[in-house]
Amino acid sequence: MSTFTAEKKHHTMESQYNNNSNTISSPKNNETQLDPTMLSTWSHRAWLASGSTAVLLSLAKLAIGVTNSKDHNFWLVALSSTVACVVGFVVVDLASGVYHWAADNYGCASTPIFGYQAEAFQLHHEFPMRITRHEFVNRTHPFACVVTFLVLPIHLFWDHPIIHGFVGVFFGCVIFTQQFHVWAHGAKNQLPPLVVALQDLHILVGRSQHEAHHRPPYNCNYCVISGFWNAFLDKNKIFKALEKLLFLKFGVKPNSWS
Repeated sequence: MSTFTAEKKHHTMESQYNNNSNTISSPKNNETQLDPTMLSTWSHRAWLASGSTAVLLSLAKLAIGVTNSKDHNFWLVALSSTVACVVGFVVVDLASGVYHWAADNYGCASTPIFGYQAEAFQLHHEFPMRITRHEFVNRTHPFACVVTFLVLPIHLFWDHPIIHGFVGVFFGCVIFTQQFHVWAHGAKNQLPPLVVALQDLHILVGRSQHEAHHRPPYNCNYCVISGFWNAFLDKNKIFKALEKLLFLKFGVKPNSWS
């Protein structure tokens, strides 16, 4: 069953959910029973495990590298590695925005390689709460698969703690991007207290900021990790400039124009 068919199949249930916020538990249980595309499989679990292992290995190399540094270099390596972790977190938020913008505005189901993602991202605007009904492993495994193939080669060539500080944080956030996204759709009284605290501190993107993205024409607040970059990107119209550039160069209009 294609993603498009699955989305259309549950349009009625999505409408009922939006009209009655007290039916969160019931539709979720019923819908996952009806739609196997929302359930986790053993292959999903294997990909999440492999991606997570690759990230944890980077974090382990970070810790070992800092611990084993010579006395006169310890604080320098520790500080540099900490900065690398922070930079990784800041950069991954920007990367999430660029990827989100591209998937929202360009491509379709028939686009090679990224067609599935483009279709899913674009239909998310029509069915915004459906993402919350996928099981955790089901929603996180696609990026974990990508992380596995990107991070494991890094382990073959580099062991420096600064590199692995960046890699561990950046790709760790990549794996859990969709979970952060799901939390941005949740009401505070339904989220874990730690998540609410992180959202209030703007370490994770919150519902109030992400809601703006779900208003037509869906052309702002693309970043879904911390949302740190959203104000800068929107105020300076970075994505609008890129859209005009792509239109002038290739004649392709983004979906946000229509």
